[in-house]
Amino acid sequence: MFDAIVSWPTAPVTKSLVLNALNSLNPPPAIITSESRAGVSNLLQWSTYDDIDHELVHSRRDTVLSSSYTFRKALIRKHFLSRCLHSYVTKHPDSELKDAAPKTFEIELSFVDELDEMFLDELWELGKELEEGEKWWILKPGMADRGNGIRMFNSRADLEKIFEDFEEADSDDEAEDGSGGEEDNTAVVTSQLRHFVIQEYLSNPLLFDPAEVSIDGSSKPDELQGYKFHLRAYCVASGALKLYLFDEILALFSAVPYVQPSVDEDEDGDPLPVDLAPHLTNTSLQTERGEEGVRLFRELISCRVLSGPKKSSNAPFSAEDKKTIVDQMVVILGETFKAALSNPIHFQPLPNVFELFGIDFLVTDSPASQPRFQVKLLEVNAEPAID
Repeated sequence: MFDAIVSWPTAPVTKSLVLNALNSLNPPPAIITSESRAGVSNLLQWSTYDDIDHELVHSRRDTVLSSSYTFRKALIRKHFLSRCLHSYVTKHPDSELKDAAPKTFEIELSFVDELDEMFLDELWELGKELEEGEKWWILKPGMADRGNGIRMFNSRADLEKIFEDFEEADSDDEAEDGSGGEEDNTAVVTSQLRHFVIQEYLSNPLLFDPAEVSIDGSSKPDELQGYKFHLRAYCVASGALKLYLFDEILALFSAVPYVQPSVDEDEDGDPLPVDLAPHLTNTSLQTERGEEGVRLFRELISCRVLSGPKKSSNAPFSAEDKKTIVDQMVVILGETFKAALSNPIHFQPLPNVFELFGIDFLVTDSPASQPRFQVKLLEVNAEPAID
């Protein structure tokens, strides 16, 4: 017998699922408050990270089970994950991780004028890439979520302009004395976040039209359009350490059909910010769409592949194609956690802990490669949004 603390103050759907799971046991555990845990013999803490007594997790390993590792920044912080993967591949050059993530640069800055020195040092290689102008890049804050702070650029001037806009938005907020800006503003405060990653933008994503899989009984459209998507996989890490990958994987689609990124100018000839709608697939940025942009990955079998050089003649997506992609995900996931295990300061699995992670992958369409569909790791999310 055991007692349980269940606390998810900002995630009611998660809380209801946890309670349903516990109540299905025979007999179900008593649900207690955090104030009562000190005298409990056998305790389950199935709660948000901040409501777990992590000291208790470490001191009572035989009698306390908890739903979150205390140290796991090597996985869930973008700049830590990038550093972790790079270190592991350096030591294990034959690892599947060597091509499993987009090329990434890490930066730490508070103000835009710090970029000049960075382009002479840690961003020197990026500067050369930007001079060639053949690639697009995506900027992500290392510790932000829900799409905040994500921007795209293909020149040094554009990157500097992005950080200038962040500083201006911060100044405007201060001038308004905290009254807030527009609801769709995704700017971040650079001086507070400081850590960013810059990743090569993968411009050849696998594309489908989610309308081919109706969720309301409507007929398929006469003309299909390719939409970008990413895969959200749910993984449970247990103890120190086993991994369990849930076999129902989600495909989360962008709001509008995919187009290659490009530079547009206003009437004065100044470059406009890149429209992120065809490129970002975060459901948190598309709350008004409901379930319109969400499908089960298995539901896409037999859908027309709308990427690649000959879109009109591409064969439908097959069950074998799906299996090939999932097999890659399994290998990348295992290697990613091995990489994290090699960084014991920032990932410390304990035998009396389990944790649910949401893993985001992008699938690229590279007809000249073998296999054609290549899986890339995007990020690892703690306390993933279940709703």
